[in-house]
Amino acid sequence: MPDAHHPISHHQRDPEKLAKLTRINLYHVQLFAGFLERLRETPDGDGSLLDHSMIVYGAGMADSNAHASDDLPVLLAGGGAGPGGRHVRYPADTPLANLHLTLLDRLGVPVESLGHATGPLPLAGGAG
Repeated sequence: MPDAHHPISHHQRDPEKLAKLTRINLYHVQLFAGFLERLRETPDGDGSLLDHSMIVYGAGMADSNAHASDDLPVLLAGGGAGPGGRHVRYPADTPLANLHLTLLDRLGVPVESLGHATGPLPLAGGAG
């Protein structure tokens, strides 16, 4: 793709730019999937590197064209974050910083506040 990612992300609903953005996003997800697979295949103690990792994949914009930061698609991978294999949807007004606050706590770095966080997320039990 000869076009830069950022300018393409401001697609203005142009079908050609949207198609290019889709190709870029698909490429990024394929790279990420390959990275996760390598972690899964790499032994580490009583499991794999993926078992002992906590990886956040996503963006700060749900719609980069509109700079909309609500309803963000975020993927949390690795065994360090708790049980996986599920889709969790939090209320639309939940700050992304709540996830970061929660992950810091799981890493043994408890902090009382972080950015616009309003509190930790219930990762282990999930939310509807």
